[in-house]
This record gives sequence, C-alpha cells and structure tokens, in this order.
Amino acid sequence: MLAPIVVTGWDNVLREAKRAKIPVVIMDRKIVTDDESLYVTFIGSDFYKEGTMVADWLAKNAGGRTKIVELQGEPGSAAANERRRAFSDGIRKYPGFKMIDTQTGNFRRAEGKQVMEALIKKHGKEIEILYAHNDDMALGAIQAIEEAGLKPGKDILIVTIDAIKEAVQAVVDGKINCTVECNPLFGPKIYSTIEKILQGESVSPSMYNKDELFDATNAAAALPTRKY
Repeated sequence: MLAPIVVTGWDNVLREAKRAKIPVVIMDRKIVTDDESLYVTFIGSDFYKEGTMVADWLAKNAGGRTKIVELQGEPGSAAANERRRAFSDGIRKYPGFKMIDTQTGNFRRAEGKQVMEALIKKHGKEIEILYAHNDDMALGAIQAIEEAGLKPGKDILIVTIDAIKEAVQAVVDGKINCTVECNPLFGPKIYSTIEKILQGESVSPSMYNKDELFDATNAAAALPTRKY
C-alpha cells in the first residue's frame, strides 16, 4: 500500500516494486506517472468531484455574496491540486463570483487561523466567502474570524471539505455553512481488493468512495452516526 503525500516522485520506487513482482495499491491520494502500469489500482476519494460539489452548493446558496478567499491545502498534494482546480472550474460556470485571494494553510488548523488573520487584516469586510480545502483549516479560520469580531457562517460564509464530526457539529451550530465529505472508510474495500489481486483476479484501475454534502438541511440528523 502507498499513501502518497505529494503526486510526483514515485516512478523509481514503483519500478523497483514491479521488478520485484510486488503489486502496489495507491491509497487516498492519486499520483502522477507516465506509466500507470506501475501500480494495480487507486482506492480513495474523488477530490475533483468534492470541489465541484462545494462550488455547485455555493452557486445555489451564496445569497448574492461573491467575493471569495481560499485556504489551500499542502502544495503539490493531489487533494489540494484537485480541490482548487475543481472549485475554480466550478465558479467560472456561475457569473459574479470573484476569487480575491488564495493562500496555503497546509491542511493545518493553526496555519488556517494564521492565514485567515492575515487575510482579514488585508481585505477586511470585503471577504464574503471562505473556501477551505479541509475542515481543520476552516476550524482554525473560524477562530480568527471570531477574534476579529465577526460571525462565521453569517458575516462570512464558510464552505469546506472533509466532514469530520467537529465540522458537521459546526454546521449544526451555524458556523460552517457547508462541508463536503472526504470519506476515509475504505479499509474493507482495500482488503477485499488485495485479496482479489493475490488470487489473480482483475480489478478496476480506480475505485472511489461515495462522498456526501452536509449543510443546515441534514447535518443535525447525520451527526449522531458520524464515525470520524
């Protein structure tokens, strides 16, 4: 199993594995390679679809707000690359939205808070929407927003990805407006796939978990059954 942090730089070790007849399954984040035969399959989430779901939700629920700041994930990671590209492609479909600033918070809560503090100092009340590539950065940004005397979820709409239990609770509390799931519960799928590979059966080159969207309409009902 390989769970890559960044998308590039894996070809040499994958070639070594192939020469040793060791099948490789890529987990969670995709890689970029010129030779996809170096690994058997990818199992994880569709990061591009997640970003698209956020953009589509925003188009229906922004209520006339258009000016967006973005907290990006770790540079070079598949999650950050795809969530940024999908959201950018998505909002281009809808007239009026404007990305006024984008900075990286490296998927970390503390950095999300620090970057949001700087963005508020720079743009002030011009910020109408925050798009965070993950919940931890969004939760850090909420702290910065509150310390600036603003109300997260009201003065600044907050849309994010991962749907960890804490973020779904923040939706219930009205501090996050929308979080799209990045479902990590693919352990059983991985083990069943490994069993098929070892038995010589063919498997799909990529398999995605289903991700759900949580907002004020369904977060409270979903909260008691969240597993992570």
